[in-house]
Amino acid sequence: MDYQEALNYIHGTHKFGSKLGLKNITRLLELMGNPQRKLKYVHVAGTNGKGSTSAFISSILIESGYKVGIFTSPYLERFTERIKVNDEEIKEEDIARLTGLIKANVEKMLAEGENHPTEFEIITAMAFQYFAEVNCDIVVLEVGLGGRFDSTNVIDKPEVAVITTINYDHMDRLGNTLPEIAFEKAGIIKNDCDVVIYPQVEDVREVFEKVCKDKNARLHWVDFSGISSIEFGADGQAFNYKDYGNVKISLIGSHQINNAIVAIKTAEVLRDKGFAINQQSILKGLIKARWPGRLEIVNREPLFLIDGAHNIEGAKALHDALNLYFPDRRKIFIIGVLKDKKYREMIEAVSPIADRFITVTPNSDRALEAEETAEIIRFYCSNVTASPTIKEAIEKSLREAEPGDVICAFGSLYYIGEVRNYFKNNK
Repeated sequence: MDYQEALNYIHGTHKFGSKLGLKNITRLLELMGNPQRKLKYVHVAGTNGKGSTSAFISSILIESGYKVGIFTSPYLERFTERIKVNDEEIKEEDIARLTGLIKANVEKMLAEGENHPTEFEIITAMAFQYFAEVNCDIVVLEVGLGGRFDSTNVIDKPEVAVITTINYDHMDRLGNTLPEIAFEKAGIIKNDCDVVIYPQVEDVREVFEKVCKDKNARLHWVDFSGISSIEFGADGQAFNYKDYGNVKISLIGSHQINNAIVAIKTAEVLRDKGFAINQQSILKGLIKARWPGRLEIVNREPLFLIDGAHNIEGAKALHDALNLYFPDRRKIFIIGVLKDKKYREMIEAVSPIADRFITVTPNSDRALEAEETAEIIRFYCSNVTASPTIKEAIEKSLREAEPGDVICAFGSLYYIGEVRNYFKNNK
């Protein structure tokens, strides 16, 4: 099996849907010899900020001298981005080899009368196998969806469970209220484990406190009160935090300061558990952390940013960041959304600072057509055009932009990678 055949097989399992539950993944991993049991984990759940927080934690651990696996989703440009060790993507030949191994075990499952594993279950199993083969010291494992029934939750007790922000997303799967959503995310909390949690509203806080009490888990609330002297620019931010002195990060947006502090707290908990992490490696890890597609500048003149905001909270954070960094500059938004997202509220969140919208159709069977998106936007902004392709939308925005304008593409990770790729190929 070559790499393309492997991808065809993996993506071909898309038709089996994305069932929540651990029965399938448990059986598949049993047949593979339970590679997940050979590893240590930091398990990260939450509505927003999972990826950036995971990147910060991974970078700190790498700077501390550990061999660190990181599993994230979705990818922007290449499938191999999802599975990395010390920031190096898995090789295409390893994907091909491991897919062959997994396919053989899937066939055994089917012969036993089991259901076919989903695409995400197969990729998760591949990540566990690869990280075990290369002997990772620790793996930063990002939840795909929810927590309780997510494939990644097949692991035993992690070194630390980390929960970032809780907000409305995937409500068809996770529940319609924040406490219901929080309960699903809290599923990653195991008996007697350490849990680092982003500050939450009271009814969500109560859910986490109860789950931790029931499971005898040690709860570490993150404290943002020690932040001061924030400086920011288009290339990063600096702030003072407690006795860390001046902390620098390369990711922009005030929410990234909060994500960095969640990572600091996680590093402190790991250090208290015996991991060799010092203040210097925390500071170095934070500044070296990169997370593509989150308020990422892909072109300087005119200034063009891409952002993975795909729900209300993400859109609000995008509004706040652009308002803060570029208060008096004209803003052109390229937007593409999925039908199952709260896209009207996302549009509402950014429209107060938008001078122009260009709509696109993301590459997904769940995409809202560009024309439909444009119709909704007309309630908020009359200056809107639907573009037949993503490439045309980019080129149209570049032609229209005047000196000093800011262009920002957002709305779905399903097309942001294509925008990023356009600029890589047209430098």
